[in-house]
Amino acid sequence: MDTLISMRVFCTVAELKSFTAAAERLGVSPAMTSKHVMHLEERLSARLLNRTSRHVSLTESGALYFEQARQMVDGLDELEAAVGQTAVAPKGRLRLSAPVWMANPLFASLLTDYRARYPEVTLDVDLSGRLVNLVDEGFDLALRVTDAPDSGLIARAIADAPFYFVASPKFLARSGRPASLDDLKGAPLLAYSIAAGDGVVTLATEQGRRTIRFTAVLQSGNETLLHYACLEGMGFAFLPKWLVSDDLAAGRLQRVLPKKMFFAGRLLAVYPSRKHLSVKVRSFLDFIARDPRLK
Repeated sequence: MDTLISMRVFCTVAELKSFTAAAERLGVSPAMTSKHVMHLEERLSARLLNRTSRHVSLTESGALYFEQARQMVDGLDELEAAVGQTAVAPKGRLRLSAPVWMANPLFASLLTDYRARYPEVTLDVDLSGRLVNLVDEGFDLALRVTDAPDSGLIARAIADAPFYFVASPKFLARSGRPASLDDLKGAPLLAYSIAAGDGVVTLATEQGRRTIRFTAVLQSGNETLLHYACLEGMGFAFLPKWLVSDDLAAGRLQRVLPKKMFFAGRLLAVYPSRKHLSVKVRSFLDFIARDPRLK
């Protein structure tokens, strides 16, 4: 039995989490699909998949093998296309990690348009907010707002992602609108626990760095909760422009001291290596980097 074909079959099963679905995509019988996977397991002397009547999942050995095999299969497809001077269509599962706050209409519309252009790609998006290990956990790439990406990863700048200092009109009517940074001392802040969980915020101003000590009335690592609490009038919050742009346009939130209170974030796409960058990853990076909605 051809090991390379077995690798391709195994990658399809792992991607679709189903022998039946993999068989349909590859145009073979489920029994033959199973035989190819068993061939690999016998060759490697390791179980690659956990199988039940309703579910297929990767074992620890299977996850490691899948990541390496997928790169080889994708690379072979690209090589054959290059030799044959034909374009390779992006396909397969694209596993992506992104911040919680990217669960918003703008990002959803971007993913929809990408999928419409590349219908053979399936999207697996993790918005847990965890700082995932791309290699160990099998992610193709991650979108992160950071000034210091992991030195072991490749980083590509995608778009500006500023965080605005905002509050609801009812909160401002009740508490008053600050006229200066001094007015913010002790003010209620809905604090992002990773960056300002203690309520202490340091900003770059024209006069140098300035530290403001708020009262952190709510701490959370989930920007969606902070967003809703801000809409309800609990306090001030630093929230991503992408998340609050509709609220600002509709008047549900207002920027406060906009020339002084903001963070000029930068959205980066990070991935393990340029050497094995698949067509699907490259196509997604190019698509989002060129999309005018992110400018």
